[in-house]
Amino acid sequence: MKEGILLCGHGSRREAAVTSFKRLVTILQERYRDDYEVDYGFLEFNHPTYEAAVERMYLNGIRKIYALPVILFAGSHAKNDIPYELNTIQSYHNDLTINMGKHIGVSSFLLDLAVKRIEEVESNLSPISRKETCLVVIGRGTTDPDANSDVCKLTSMLWEGMGFGFATTAYSGTAYPKVDESLQMIEKLGFKRTIVIPFFFFTGVLLERIYGHVTAMNSTSNQEYVYTAPFGTDELLLQAFDERLEEAKTGVAHMNCQLCKYRKQVVGFEQDYGKEQIGHHLNVKGILFEEDEKPGVQKNSLGSKVKKILGI
Repeated sequence: MKEGILLCGHGSRREAAVTSFKRLVTILQERYRDDYEVDYGFLEFNHPTYEAAVERMYLNGIRKIYALPVILFAGSHAKNDIPYELNTIQSYHNDLTINMGKHIGVSSFLLDLAVKRIEEVESNLSPISRKETCLVVIGRGTTDPDANSDVCKLTSMLWEGMGFGFATTAYSGTAYPKVDESLQMIEKLGFKRTIVIPFFFFTGVLLERIYGHVTAMNSTSNQEYVYTAPFGTDELLLQAFDERLEEAKTGVAHMNCQLCKYRKQVVGFEQDYGKEQIGHHLNVKGILFEEDEKPGVQKNSLGSKVKKILGI
């Protein structure tokens, strides 16, 4: 019996981000089509929900699903929201098994892809020594220090491995320092060039905001500030998903519980120790109709026009 893969996205208010996510879905559907039925869902903002995606796989005869989070770092989404949703959905069917894979996290593929994006930017700039260049790695930022520290680890590996004069980490939200605060501090260091690399899959509200901060700083500074493209659907990222799928199949998709604020009393986050695992993305619960266009389906089809007329 064919098994299924559920690609677990977060969702975005930006149509371009959703389109990019669906492009990744299409690529992975083709990559795994001989052995798996590949579907996808969102936590919020977009359709289908995870519940709707699992339901259509179940109706197609799928009884074992590997859920792969399309998430880079393990904040509350990977630790709480997605497992809560999947456990709830699995409880609806006695004969359904859902194995959740690990987020991408600190991965050799992600590190290699970051190097690739940095070198792409450098190739279009006048040559200067990396010792005169500052690197800023931008993470999403969460209330979980474990997730934030993974971004810092990758920053350190890029700094030491590529030989930048200095490297630091900033966050698009929630954690400190924010992007604009970080750039103001870096301005005082006097590096000739600063390369900003956002650790994001696709475009979206947060990425646009990051690019805006970098562009604004570049326009007012005597120093040079540039940014890289997001990771997109690069082959290196696809190989990272291959690795996470294999881990989910063999049962070795372990999370880091040694420094997880929900499992250990981490300094500054003692109040979160032992907190119940519940989801908070409830604004799309119970809405099971599908999205306007599926990956690979022609836009503005008769079906999507009917949905728009009916207000769904």
